[in-house]
Amino acid sequence: MRTIHTDVAIIGAGSAGLSAYRAAVAHGKRALLIEGGPYGTTCARVGCMPSKLLIAASEAAHSAKMAADLGVDIDGTLRINGHAVMDRVRRERDRFVGFVVSGVENIPTTDRLVGKAHFIDNTVLQVGGDIVVRAGRVVIATGSVPDVPETLRVFGDRLIINDDVFSWNQLPRSVAIFGPGVIGLELGQALSRLGVRVRMFGRTGSLGGITDPVIRAHATQIFTTELQLDTNAKIIALRREGDEAEITFADGLNREITERFEYVLAATGRQPNIQSLELHNTSLILDASGVPRFDPLTLECAGAPVFIAGDANNVLPILHEAIDEGRTAGENAATWPEVKPLLRRAPLSIVFSDPQIAMVGKHFTELQPGKFVTGEVNFEDQGRSRIMLSNRGLMRLYVDRSTGRFLGAEWLGPRAEHLAHTLAWAYQQHLTVDQMLAMPFYHPVVEEGLRTALRNAAANLAHAS
Repeated sequence: MRTIHTDVAIIGAGSAGLSAYRAAVAHGKRALLIEGGPYGTTCARVGCMPSKLLIAASEAAHSAKMAADLGVDIDGTLRINGHAVMDRVRRERDRFVGFVVSGVENIPTTDRLVGKAHFIDNTVLQVGGDIVVRAGRVVIATGSVPDVPETLRVFGDRLIINDDVFSWNQLPRSVAIFGPGVIGLELGQALSRLGVRVRMFGRTGSLGGITDPVIRAHATQIFTTELQLDTNAKIIALRREGDEAEITFADGLNREITERFEYVLAATGRQPNIQSLELHNTSLILDASGVPRFDPLTLECAGAPVFIAGDANNVLPILHEAIDEGRTAGENAATWPEVKPLLRRAPLSIVFSDPQIAMVGKHFTELQPGKFVTGEVNFEDQGRSRIMLSNRGLMRLYVDRSTGRFLGAEWLGPRAEHLAHTLAWAYQQHLTVDQMLAMPFYHPVVEEGLRTALRNAAANLAHAS
């Protein structure tokens, strides 16, 4: 066995791990970055970027189909070249991954180690079969992996996860999707608009992570007009028949339907990638899922000088949060036992569906009934949205009843990704409805819809008082 000594050992070279490494080195500590798989973050390789490439192609196809409604005739038949679509997805995906890999390869070779790591003791790791790493502190930044229900494994190689989609050379004929969350909804709508027969199954009524029941009902109504979507599906049987997956389910009239699909996509959530770390060899206190208990502000695990950041802790599995958490974990590992709390940014999440879904600040389910009022706008008659033929969606703002402070919002609607940033900044600056209404609103823009919701909230505040 070869032994390596380091101040901070970081397991995982994704977004959180790279951020932790840079922070530890910036604080004058020797840091060792350990990676057991190929370099390249989840975002670049199988997440944010390749999914948006697929969505971009689907948006182009959808816009072409909708052109006639704007009085623009496109001669000929719309033809989607599935091979060309997937070729661009893979090429651009590889380009983004290449940038990440280049960044990692610029790290000194003495600070990088390739191999699967597991714990021998609190701060002693074995990497591969012949290396022992003795560290002063450890950062776990191993990311997450898809959580695939055992019942779906009956489909064998017809069962895929989102990672597999971006390796296709051609678009398939049909895909069944289990899980209408963020990943399922984005990929399902994109594939459908690219000519793939798609059917989506949910089981709890949830959709796109929305917690507000009014917004969720409105979103379900909108998406079911375009997609074969059942958020409360009754599955009767799952079978593998030859090279196809066969699914029997009950439709809305409780009739038994059987359909076959080329693939089944499990978009049923993700879980921390910690199973192979052998955490039982440490004194860390683990929860029922085997994840170390940790302080959500300092990211320090209970029981040892170990920190956990990014998707591995499953708090906010979003890239910018992973980078922030990695930085805090790296800094605290460098300065341990002195640690500082993570300064969280305004909560912000976006689903790149059409219409887009966004949530800012506190979710509806986090609010105390009777302590807030709402402000609403329906985008159906919103001027700029109607001009663009993108007038679908509903927004609900939440405002503190006693102070008038903006608490959060959930909605779906046009260009929600941009409105979401405006509202996130307002939330982070603790603005009130009156202060937000004092800001400029140009005409005609989608943001005027936000002003309508704010005015509605202000009226409801006045009525409540």
